[in-house]
Amino acid sequence: MTLQEVQEKVDHWINTIGIRYYNELTNTAILSEEVGEVARLMARMYGEQSFKTKEKEASAKEDLADEMADVLFVLVCLANQTGIDLTSALEKNLEKKSIRDAERHANNKKLKK
Repeated sequence: MTLQEVQEKVDHWINTIGIRYYNELTNTAILSEEVGEVARLMARMYGEQSFKTKEKEASAKEDLADEMADVLFVLVCLANQTGIDLTSALEKNLEKKSIRDAERHANNKKLKK
């Protein structure tokens, strides 16, 4: 699925099943909440924090995928609401990074193995 198709699919879902978009500020708060849920799982799966006894470590990978999808969904909602073409935005962002960081990462001693 392309980013354009994702944006169209989310818009269709919102306008049929979801009834309407939440306002932009509400969606921004929801995005922060969803990013926090990704961070919680990352801290337990890849960081020093352990799972609580009630949490199931076995399903953590599926949970992480679901939480990342939630982040993407809300981000797409915000893009749709604000008239952002994510394909164009990402292409411009990658071009900016390629110019800005052309030598930066290659010369970063911290990244050498």
